[in-house]
Amino acid sequence: MTADLTLDQLRELFLFEALDDDQLTFLRKMGSVTQVPAGQTVFREGEPAECFYVLLSGTVAMTRLVRGDEVEVTRTDHVGSYGGAVQAYVQPGEAKHYAATFTAVTDCRFFSLPGEAFAAVVREWFPMAVHLLEGLFLGMRASNEVIGQRERLLALGSLTAGLTHELNNPAAAAVRATSALRERVRAMHHKLAMLADATIEPKVLTALAGLQDDALAHSGTGPKLGALAASDAEDELVDWLEERDVQRAFDVAPPLVAAGIGPDWLDGLADRVPAHLLESALRWIVYSLETEQLMAEIEDATGRVSALVGAAKQYSQMDRSAQQTFDVHDGLDATLVMLGRKLQGLQVVTDFDRTLPPVPGFPGELNQVWTNLIDNAAGAMAGSGTLTLRTALDGDSVLVEVGDTGPGVPEELRRRVFEPFFTTKPIGEGTGLGLDISFRIVVNRHGGDLRLVSEPGDTRFQVRLPVRPAVTAVSPADG
Repeated sequence: MTADLTLDQLRELFLFEALDDDQLTFLRKMGSVTQVPAGQTVFREGEPAECFYVLLSGTVAMTRLVRGDEVEVTRTDHVGSYGGAVQAYVQPGEAKHYAATFTAVTDCRFFSLPGEAFAAVVREWFPMAVHLLEGLFLGMRASNEVIGQRERLLALGSLTAGLTHELNNPAAAAVRATSALRERVRAMHHKLAMLADATIEPKVLTALAGLQDDALAHSGTGPKLGALAASDAEDELVDWLEERDVQRAFDVAPPLVAAGIGPDWLDGLADRVPAHLLESALRWIVYSLETEQLMAEIEDATGRVSALVGAAKQYSQMDRSAQQTFDVHDGLDATLVMLGRKLQGLQVVTDFDRTLPPVPGFPGELNQVWTNLIDNAAGAMAGSGTLTLRTALDGDSVLVEVGDTGPGVPEELRRRVFEPFFTTKPIGEGTGLGLDISFRIVVNRHGGDLRLVSEPGDTRFQVRLPVRPAVTAVSPADG
């Protein structure tokens, strides 16, 4: 079917602007104009790549399948954007499939070419270019698979080591507290049995139970004492206890002081309990206090474990849809937790505007951006300096700024930092893909902006994310 387009109209498409009249005439005969109404799929990911499409009018969205979810990669109304069988000329004879799904957002018109015809003319008209593109495409595909896999493994290993380190501390604290709790409960039962063997009068036992409840109520309610004040309070209690022949008074005093119990409260205990039962009653109460304190430690430790797991889930976005509207602070907070081990020795300052509006996009991918930028900043400071994270509203965009007090990036290198494989790190310590990946996530995926401002002692990477979804053009690498 002959395309309802003139040669001049075909030449206006940037893909065909350098072709001569004979070539354009051939395309015009081979191609056709395809009308696709709004909401209809142009082609679907995974299906055989049979046609090459060039957008003439309308808006189209490109989506990819990510773990079963349809994720919008980009959306464009740029005339000349193309997709479909874009790799038909690579390795002829090899079955090709659409790498993405094109859906018409509005009524669209396309200039379409059969995939085989498109491949044939490209290989015939541009043989040298095809050989170069094949070498580039196949080489990049192989190297990207290897390097990308290593990059992911290195990042995963680093984050896993950091998370394991962070989880180990509260887990170990919970284990220690549980072991000590078991001993205290056993001792408390033993002391209670001794009290019972002493044939305590019911009213004394009732009073003792009331004093135990009162001591537990005191626990944690008093002001937290400094080391010097706590030492003075313990010395005062040791004197009180030793005056009443309580053995190993220096072991009994610290938990009483930690619970906010002083000599006046102990005087009340001594008035209600017979002298020969005072030490047993006192130790029973101390065991109860220590049990309460240990349970509080276990609660705190398990709470920290739960918070770390929550941060890991927020960071990975493993229980959420890929594209959503979200608060950038959630990802920044989670990333700081995940990178906590790498940030040891640095002063971390967060200047967050928590009133910022949510932004649409892919929070899991942006977490990779935050990881790259924060990790680079930490590396630039070599264990000493200030890492600053700032958020603010900048026009219609949310600004996220990652700053460090490192030596800065020389002017001659600033324009190259976003180039793929460019790195200032020693050989073997960096792939040079971190900032390139970050740039593509921010700019191509979110229609945002990523730039560098640097001078010695003040380097800042500034990410701007639009509050509303942006319309971007399809790049030659897409589709």
